[in-house]
Amino acid sequence: MIYRFKTRCAKDNLKNIRDFVDETLQQHGLSELDISTIVLAVDEVCANLIIHTHGCDDTHELRLAINVKDDRIEFDIIDNSEIFNINTYKAPDLDEIIRSGRKGGVGLILVKRIMDKIEFLTGDKRYICRLTKKIRLSA
Repeated sequence: MIYRFKTRCAKDNLKNIRDFVDETLQQHGLSELDISTIVLAVDEVCANLIIHTHGCDDTHELRLAINVKDDRIEFDIIDNSEIFNINTYKAPDLDEIIRSGRKGGVGLILVKRIMDKIEFLTGDKRYICRLTKKIRLSA
């Protein structure tokens, strides 16, 4: 089953993305913990695109497709601008972040820990970040 959502690249729309992911996952019997962590990961990738790639320019559009399969859920975050490849991201030392009191820098670490697989696909003038979470769905 595939669910689709699209929105403009404005920070105010991040809540709508979180709500869409939450409501979609609620329909499939996932635990609150699973839903919360998955929403966090998808939100982080979308926030990075909206804030850093597009500078909150709402003339740009972001699309999200959620494909619920028997053993996993795939989240395709689709954009017309190149998406930062999380897989090439060298995570900073968490102890150093804490010592320095620096804010930020941990979101991508969380995405990599929450999701089971992160892929980057291109084609047809679009870029896709596919986040995959293996999961057992209740009937």
